[in-house]
Amino acid sequence: MTAVWAHRGDTAGGRENTLAAFAAARAAGADGVELDVRAAADGVLVVHHDAALDDGRFIAHRPARDLPAWLPTLEEALEECAGLRVDIEVKNLPTEVGYDPEEGIAVETARLVVRMCAGAGALISAFAITTIDAARATAPDIATGWLTLAGYDQLDALALAAERGHSALHPRHEAVTEELVGAAHGRGMAVHTWTVDDPDRIRLMDALGVDALITNVPGVARAALGR
Repeated sequence: MTAVWAHRGDTAGGRENTLAAFAAARAAGADGVELDVRAAADGVLVVHHDAALDDGRFIAHRPARDLPAWLPTLEEALEECAGLRVDIEVKNLPTEVGYDPEEGIAVETARLVVRMCAGAGALISAFAITTIDAARATAPDIATGWLTLAGYDQLDALALAAERGHSALHPRHEAVTEELVGAAHGRGMAVHTWTVDDPDRIRLMDALGVDALITNVPGVARAALGR
């Protein structure tokens, strides 16, 4: 059965990537949540999608104590999401302020997940395969997934992710095919697709056999799947 993961929480009633959004996802019946992690200037892991706040201040330039009260730490988010599957997307790209070529954000994320979750229920994902390589090297028992854009050769990406020991591929939903899902499952890997909001596409992803779909509308997704 295809799991429903709420994209940055359930954001229908408020701000994304907040404790309230994660609580709303649970209330909507989501099986899990997807969230984004970055490092503040003091190294504290915080949950926010963009490198900068709405007022233009860069998260990497501010200690966690100077960030808005609504912006949670990763530790707080994991506490709020206890019992749900949590897909932690590590934000660490060379094009962004705060880029860490040593992949310290991935390393510290993996360590925190081990300490808080013993690896159970959490998955670390990223667009840079080197980021999830670092997470896996730190904690080999944690599930890791490679995020891929629709223009990738998905079968080649799958092969590379498998070669490096990762447990999942995270393609955009437009790139998901029956062949890709079959190839992944044949390698013992999962397919988690993003970001699927249209009911017909949700039902198609389920029919193709994806293991989880990430959606902005978990309630709509559950209804589309007859739950």
